[in-house]
Amino acid sequence: MAKKNSFSQMYRRVSGKLLSTLVTPQLLGESFATDKLSTSAKAQDIAAAVDAEYGATPAQPVCYILQNYSRSNALVLDSETRRLELPPALDSMDNSLLNEDASIIFLQQRAQRNNFYPNNYTFPPRLLRLLEALEKNPELDIQLVPVTVLWGRAPEKEESWFKLLVTDSWATPGALKQLVNIGVHGRQTYLEFHEARSLRDMLNEALVKYPNLAPATYIVSDLTEYLAKQREVILGPDLSDRRNVVSGLIQSRDVQNALKQEVIRSNITPSQAEQMAAGYLNEIVSDYSPSSVRVFERGLAWLWTQLYDGVEVHHFQTVRELAEKYEIIYTPCHRSHIDYLLMSYVIYKRGLMIPYIAAGDNLNLPLLGQFLRGGGAFFIRRSFKGLELYSAVLKEYLHSILVRNTPLEYFIEGGRSRTGRLLRPRTGMLAMTIHSKLRGGGKPVVFIPTYFGYERLMEGGTYVGEMQGKPKEAESIFGLIQAARKIERIFGKVHVSFGEPVFLDQMLAQHNADKIRLTSNEQPLPEEASATVNAVAQEIMQNINRAAVINPVSLLSLVLLSTPKHALDEEVCIKQLDTYRRLVEMAPYDERVEVTSLPGREIIGYGLKLKLIKRVHHVLGDIITIEDNQAVLLTYFRNNILHLFIMPSLIASLVQHNGKITREDINSVIQTLYPFLKAELFLKWQADHLPEVIDHVVEALIGCELIMDDGQNTLYSPAPNSESYNQLGVLGTPVKQSLERYFMTLALLRQRGSGRVTARQLEDLSHLLGQRLSVLYEFNSPEFFDKTLFQSFIGTLTQLGYIRLDENQVLFFDETLINMADNARLVLDEDTMNHLQHITNFSDEEVIAAIAALEKQKSRRKRSK
Repeated sequence: MAKKNSFSQMYRRVSGKLLSTLVTPQLLGESFATDKLSTSAKAQDIAAAVDAEYGATPAQPVCYILQNYSRSNALVLDSETRRLELPPALDSMDNSLLNEDASIIFLQQRAQRNNFYPNNYTFPPRLLRLLEALEKNPELDIQLVPVTVLWGRAPEKEESWFKLLVTDSWATPGALKQLVNIGVHGRQTYLEFHEARSLRDMLNEALVKYPNLAPATYIVSDLTEYLAKQREVILGPDLSDRRNVVSGLIQSRDVQNALKQEVIRSNITPSQAEQMAAGYLNEIVSDYSPSSVRVFERGLAWLWTQLYDGVEVHHFQTVRELAEKYEIIYTPCHRSHIDYLLMSYVIYKRGLMIPYIAAGDNLNLPLLGQFLRGGGAFFIRRSFKGLELYSAVLKEYLHSILVRNTPLEYFIEGGRSRTGRLLRPRTGMLAMTIHSKLRGGGKPVVFIPTYFGYERLMEGGTYVGEMQGKPKEAESIFGLIQAARKIERIFGKVHVSFGEPVFLDQMLAQHNADKIRLTSNEQPLPEEASATVNAVAQEIMQNINRAAVINPVSLLSLVLLSTPKHALDEEVCIKQLDTYRRLVEMAPYDERVEVTSLPGREIIGYGLKLKLIKRVHHVLGDIITIEDNQAVLLTYFRNNILHLFIMPSLIASLVQHNGKITREDINSVIQTLYPFLKAELFLKWQADHLPEVIDHVVEALIGCELIMDDGQNTLYSPAPNSESYNQLGVLGTPVKQSLERYFMTLALLRQRGSGRVTARQLEDLSHLLGQRLSVLYEFNSPEFFDKTLFQSFIGTLTQLGYIRLDENQVLFFDETLINMADNARLVLDEDTMNHLQHITNFSDEEVIAAIAALEKQKSRRKRSK
């Protein structure tokens, strides 16, 4: 027996060494992603990450669980456990009560796959022996660690014989296929340790839940199902090739009905209608290719090292926990074209299937478009109003993705933000998603709001030009080549933060839409479902902001842009930065918000390194100021985090402007202003929670010694010209631009009079005046050029009943709106109010001329497109 064991151990060692020359497994899971661990990480560092990942208790024996019998899988696992200094998989189990020569259980035994030999047992023999040991020894427990081993990461392609031969997928590989796997995929082998399970807990659960069933039956079934789900999470569902997808969609009932209607509507033949549908689908449908994904992975790993100092990922564990049971739909904000690539890279490196991505057809460029399709992109037109057949095939394609439980991604804003603020959500894709789920099929849907935080943008210069009135540049190969020339520059770090999930079933139930069932994609969404669409969109936007990251650049931008000359004494700037960090720690906006760990002095050094600020030497003390031509761009990064500081800024502004103010007055003013700020910045608080929020922020401001409390519900500002007073003034500045825009619109509305201007005219005039208002500042702040901010304010005025519209969209109002405008004295100084009232004084002739000029400008832009 000893000779047999000795020979077995020698065989394992020799086989393991031979296999290690061909196979280099990559560890999957959040703890092992290369953007979190340096490439020089030591084995013990990775081992600690493994321990954290699967959570086994060191004092208890460990047994690894593999789904299928495979010598090569066992050898790979043994090699990795030894390298990571974990309990070796092919060593005997470390416990005197156990007599096992290896620490692996195969759930599916070799004999079960062999038709020439009958099954001598149903369950893994080692599992039966371990269960027997537990029954004899009540103090004993064993930690089961499920492990997934993959040879390549391609989902199965239906009707693809080559993929069936060489790609690890759902079928259990035979000896020939496994040899091919080793040769073809040796360098693309993936291994993931899953969370440890207590065998004793599983035994007890089996005895309680299924007393008439052998415990091994429940345990094997549970572990098999668990590993199958983990496999699906990584590989995704089986895929049809693109040709079969197009053919299948055309033959679907709903598309066939749409074809019949198109024949009648366009007076064409059925063959022509089918060709039209096929053309639309070829324009839309993705062509997912594992080889393209591998090229992406390698290329992007190089790109990140060229562009960024690091990619920081936050709260991804949320996604891992949901991926088994839910259809994942990623709904990130949209800052840059890099977003597409970054999201897929982060997801892939953490061991999940990359999502299919809804991309605008402006990216369907020659060569690039096909390459993006290979990475999961499918292309949709910006607008397809009046194209009923296009709408039908797109809805059916989206439905086919969802019922197959394929992860999906689309940008809830529709396009890239040019100001750094979240745009108003575009609900088209969201409505089609909810429509599809009401037709039934697939897993429950969960939306994953995701925040991108950059420290520099490749498109920064383009954004500045567009916000200052230049026409939007169309994407082109030339434009991408120009962007590629910037790769030598350093763009700091980029942060990807996953927000609080939004569960569709819960939202449907809240709006009494959970019982609705649709039978075709032609049916319109009922009113309750439409209300759910809007509610989900708002929840996603708020949860994106709840996952914000305060990085050094955004914090530095917030401070310096709040000063008259965009400059501060260096020591004063350091104190202001440290005060802001302390403030967000004392009154955090949300538990998911991440804050830079750098102190103020190092933040300044970081900004100097990125060449965003400069130090001006002076005998009385160095001055930190914004680099030439960078001020407008830095508003983008300030706006990324503006919502996190808007409540402290508003309270600081009220206290400093009034000198002293009661808590009751602060609450009253904020209750009036909050709906407008909430709509503009997608703030998370409900109105009935505001008193508690205000008290919390006030206490934090007192703790930071920025305001004082007399103990009788009156708040005071510090002594004028004191350091605290100046800090309070800087903190109170960010909210003032929003308040000035609000008052300017109210003053314009009041000057024109009730019933004398339409909603669109008010938006246009406010937009024009906003551009003039930028003269108040030393640079053109992008928000004064952002028409959507004025639309948001006017829309909120309408919702709250301050103004009402007749059938011709003419605006009417009464004394309530005038009183609100008069109360602006509590938040704005007299000079600012007088100036705003002055620039809103127009004669009827001037208004007509301004609107005519604006319409002429719009028509020229349309013709140029």
